Amino acid sequence: MPYSPDDPVVSPEWLLAHLNDPALLIIDCRFDLFRPEWGREAYRQGHIPGAHFVDLETELAAPRQRPGGRHPLPDPGRFGETMRRLGLSEDRRVVAYDQEGQGAARLWWLLQYFGHPAAWVLDGGWPAWLAMGGPVTQDVPPTPLPGRFQPTPDPSLVADHAEVLARAQWCCLIDARSPERYRGEEDPLDQPAGHIPGAVNLTWSRFLDQGRYKPPEVLRQEFGSLFSPDREVVVYCGSGVSACVDVIGLRRMGLSPRLYPGSWSDWISRPGLPIAKGAE
Repeated sequence: MPYSPDDPVVSPEWLLAHLNDPALLIIDCRFDLFRPEWGREAYRQGHIPGAHFVDLETELAAPRQRPGGRHPLPDPGRFGETMRRLGLSEDRRVVAYDQEGQGAARLWWLLQYFGHPAAWVLDGGWPAWLAMGGPVTQDVPPTPLPGRFQPTPDPSLVADHAEVLARAQWCCLIDARSPERYRGEEDPLDQPAGHIPGAVNLTWSRFLDQGRYKPPEVLRQEFGSLFSPDREVVVYCGSGVSACVDVIGLRRMGLSPRLYPGSWSDWISRPGLPIAKGAE
């Protein structure tokens, strides 16, 4: 897969060829929802040379409030501070990676939302890098010169609970969670279980094949019938993280989906909002 400015995904081979590019900022986004320190420890044990680590819970999300979701969007000022600390300026390109694709997709989406579109995710992430035989180091890169990035949120990329409720009958609402969580059979994270009425289940992992993003033509063949030009697409998941994988896949299909950042954990925190169960 070659590099394309219009494709959110770059290949491990491309990253290896550009590893020493001073305009490239590589960010490790590995995380485990049930083991908060796992990502940082994995980074210490080995990472792509030159990569900096960011923490999902503290740097790619704000503290939870109620009502609200488990991973609220970070405050623009705090997010800007984090990115400037890593050396981000308007002339630098970002490549994010993680273990399964969700954390990297979250950072990619946040950069789109805050006005830095020159960002991509590493196709296949850390496992693909290792499988290719890419170099690994435990060395932490030196502290870069502070960047000049100034976040400017783009409200057109998001939808909140009120908008989802008002538009559910005529937008294409996509639920990126597992089928079991969508049907309300089980949910280890968010209770009560179920889904937003009218939502279609399109689990984030269905956009991947053995950890790599499926080609756009395959995605259009598999999922194209779900969408029509006159229907806006809104995507949600449990807390606005794994849904970003769907956003990338849909963008590769030529669509322009919006994200409901609060997602299901925000929806159920607001008394009176409807809950559906089952396959429909």
